[in-house]
Amino acid sequence: MNENPIIIKTAEGDNVGVVANMKGLPAGTILDDGTELTQNVPIGHKVALVPIAKGEKIVRYGQIIGYAAESIAQGGWVQEKQVELPIPPDLDTIPLTSAPLKELEPLEGYTFDGYRNADGSVGTKNMLGITTSVQCVAGLTDYVAKRIKEELLPKYPNVDGVVAMNHSYGCGVAINAPAAVVPIRTIKNMATNPNFGGEVLVIGLGCEKLIPETLLPARSNDSTKLPSILVMQDESFHGFNEMAEGVMKLAEEYLKKLNKRKRETCPASDLIVGMQCGGSDAFSGITCNPVAGFAADLIVRAGGSVMFSEVTEVRDAVHLLVPRTINQTVAEKLLDEMKWYDDYLLKGQVDRSANPSPGNKKGGLSNVVEKALGSIAKSGTSPIVDVLAPGEKIRKKGLTYAATPASDFVCGTLQMASGMNIHVFMTGRGTPYGLSMVPVIKVGSNSKLSNRWFDLIDLDAGQVALGQKTIEEMGWELFQLILDVASGKKQVACDKLGLHNDLVLFNPGPVT
Repeated sequence: MNENPIIIKTAEGDNVGVVANMKGLPAGTILDDGTELTQNVPIGHKVALVPIAKGEKIVRYGQIIGYAAESIAQGGWVQEKQVELPIPPDLDTIPLTSAPLKELEPLEGYTFDGYRNADGSVGTKNMLGITTSVQCVAGLTDYVAKRIKEELLPKYPNVDGVVAMNHSYGCGVAINAPAAVVPIRTIKNMATNPNFGGEVLVIGLGCEKLIPETLLPARSNDSTKLPSILVMQDESFHGFNEMAEGVMKLAEEYLKKLNKRKRETCPASDLIVGMQCGGSDAFSGITCNPVAGFAADLIVRAGGSVMFSEVTEVRDAVHLLVPRTINQTVAEKLLDEMKWYDDYLLKGQVDRSANPSPGNKKGGLSNVVEKALGSIAKSGTSPIVDVLAPGEKIRKKGLTYAATPASDFVCGTLQMASGMNIHVFMTGRGTPYGLSMVPVIKVGSNSKLSNRWFDLIDLDAGQVALGQKTIEEMGWELFQLILDVASGKKQVACDKLGLHNDLVLFNPGPVT
């Protein structure tokens, strides 16, 4: 018996629909509107619901995602090669006037169990972080991190782990170039993430351009602060083992202090959630991103903070975001970040057509316009209260746009530096992505992936596409999962499996 066809339109004016059936649909399938498929159409791919002549608009999300490069018959499979990329929104002509902003009803009474820091921030993990001033010391930090895990952590059960925040910066770079501010503030801000408990341990070499002292936060009068810097070239060390023992000794002092931290009840307003999508497909903008957007609105209603990012996956939908900014200043900041990245791509002799990836296209996404329109759904509907340049610390409660590249591990690194204490990562194609210092909740866009990767995906939003649950139902489910993970009551899949990516800096400056 043939399966009933499931075709999803995202807006009334769409002239294409997305096939949601797990095995796709064969040629000859008759849709509910009488359209007969002229070709086999895979899951996640688009079918023309009306005849589309060459040069005519192809519409999804109620927006033009491209123009037909050739005539497409009703019932035909709309493939990437048939969709010509439209001109991007002109950043200089987008009106800066805000639309009437949506008033969100406050959401009260929701809490989680977190680690309260002296500066008022709250951690969802209790981690020892070892930051570095230069990549040269990575061998030492990896060595001591392994020893700390094996020799010291068993004595301090309240500490969740240790992470060496290695990176590829610090020397052989134009450290005074204007763009150098991005990696430098990122390295500095990574170490102040709430999950590190307010203590900063820096390992330096001694001859690097990025002087270790510049990575320390402003000095306070707190007499309990521990020594913060160990330099390998210090002449007091005789041999590698003495250097390693020096780090081990200092690390144990940090562990003693971290081990005293206890979880306490904190309001949901202390959440700082980073929203990101990677390995996206055509379902991402239908299921997991809108579900994340609904959860984002709940967090904002509860007084918390949410960040969304990825410049190239916002650029072609920025005209839909500007009206949601709270004032002209924020609108101008948003457009400035788009312009900065346009210039960055131009200098590299590439343009926005470099996104999406081959995997995105296999998942049904024809171009970056379609991808961007689905990507911004994870921002929900809340007003945008602030815009951060790459690596800046979050400043306000509510919804913030944090400018980052779209690369999964670069975006995650920058959001971590901005201060997120929970990461929500939506995927349609699948990825083992994880961060050791911040819990990463992975949400699958389609049930085919979620079922196949049953032990890698934390929440299956594909149920929305199949009509089994609504966006609202799954949004509440994700919101509760965020609270449970933040409280340590549930462990995310990548932490269970120990799957954690390296941190990767965004360095737009020259290397000398």
